[in-house]
Amino acid sequence: MSEGREVDLFVIGGGSGGVRAARFAAGFGARVAIAESGRFGGTCVNVGCIPKKLFSYAAHFRDDFDDAADFGWTIGDTRFDWPALVANKDREIARLNGVYERLLVSAGVEILRSRARLVDAHTVEVEGKRWRTRYVLVATGSWPQRPPIPGAELAISSNEAFALERLPRRAVVVGGGYIALEFASIFNGLGVETTLAYRGARLLRHFDAELGERIATEMARKGVRICLNAAPGSIVRSADGALEAAFRDGTQVAADLVMLATGRLPNTRDLGLEAAGVRCEADGRIVVDGMMRSSVDSIYAIGDVANQHNLTPVATAEGMAVARTLFTRESTAMDYENIPTAVFCNPNLATVGLSEAMARERFGAVDVYRTSFRALKHTLGKNAEQLFMKLLVDPATDRVVGAHMIGPDAGEIIQGVAIAVKLGATKTQFDATIGIHPTAAEEFVTMREKAA
Repeated sequence: MSEGREVDLFVIGGGSGGVRAARFAAGFGARVAIAESGRFGGTCVNVGCIPKKLFSYAAHFRDDFDDAADFGWTIGDTRFDWPALVANKDREIARLNGVYERLLVSAGVEILRSRARLVDAHTVEVEGKRWRTRYVLVATGSWPQRPPIPGAELAISSNEAFALERLPRRAVVVGGGYIALEFASIFNGLGVETTLAYRGARLLRHFDAELGERIATEMARKGVRICLNAAPGSIVRSADGALEAAFRDGTQVAADLVMLATGRLPNTRDLGLEAAGVRCEADGRIVVDGMMRSSVDSIYAIGDVANQHNLTPVATAEGMAVARTLFTRESTAMDYENIPTAVFCNPNLATVGLSEAMARERFGAVDVYRTSFRALKHTLGKNAEQLFMKLLVDPATDRVVGAHMIGPDAGEIIQGVAIAVKLGATKTQFDATIGIHPTAAEEFVTMREKAA
């Protein structure tokens, strides 16, 4: 067994969190190596946030063409070219892969294009070479899981959806979270007959209840068939090659494609964690403390593999926190309060802070402000889409503790609102803010009537 170099930090995984940690640690003067056997950028860049948002943009154009006619534009025959979208997406992802690698190189990080494995608390093995390191950072992300049902192998996950040779005519998306809603909207917007089936009574079960209920209404309004209380039972292929998804409530749906968006599991198999003494939960998640440190003092974990909040900006923040903690005098713990997030379904949905149920559990009483209306853009035509906004206020302090929205550009709007919520702004301060008229966003500072 040959010996590699000795470094201060060895990062396993070149996703957004791992790359950020490696760059910052190198910037703080540490000797850093990073191992990645695939493409840099991880799930987000390659089979997640970025390509999914690009596909979401593509899917929204159908609504845009309809809206344009209401404003006097004559729209001719339109035709969608799926291979062109995939090719353009691939070109942009390749560009981003290169950007990530150049950032590492310019920071002085040593790049190893292969799989790494822990040997012990201070040794990592890559292609037969053993690297000694003061610290190890595991940032290997997560992978889609399939439910244990007959025929699950006939379905695809979101990973494969980005490289389909052709769009199906009919698609069934199984799941009720971010990925399921986003791909159901994408397929529907691109002209696919789409069914979204979820085992629960409402979509987005970890979000404010009204968001899950209202987004189901809006997606159905746009043509997605929503099946709730529909736990997957089996998938079979018929003689003509078509698929049939059967659900435990008796529902059966014929399709050309079935996507299983039923959760993700941390990528911790065969990493040598057991040999190094790292404690993991039953699902593979690495158990970490508030500083992202595992049960072994020299080994840290961030992002989906630690499964605190599976969001790319959280992983990058965790990576920065670990780099600062290890290589500066600034010990940095993560703050998971008031993390904003968005679901890029159609219409968009975004949220920051507490749901109404969580707010009532924490504060007892809570003041609720809500509004629902048609956007000005849709008043000239037949688009019946309803925007929805909701604020939750702790009556004891007047502090806004939750903000939720469904509507165009909800993510863009909630990002700004999130700053106010993070800073502890009060409802009185929201009310004192002059709105920008006419916008949808101004409703967040003009809601005056408490809900019953």
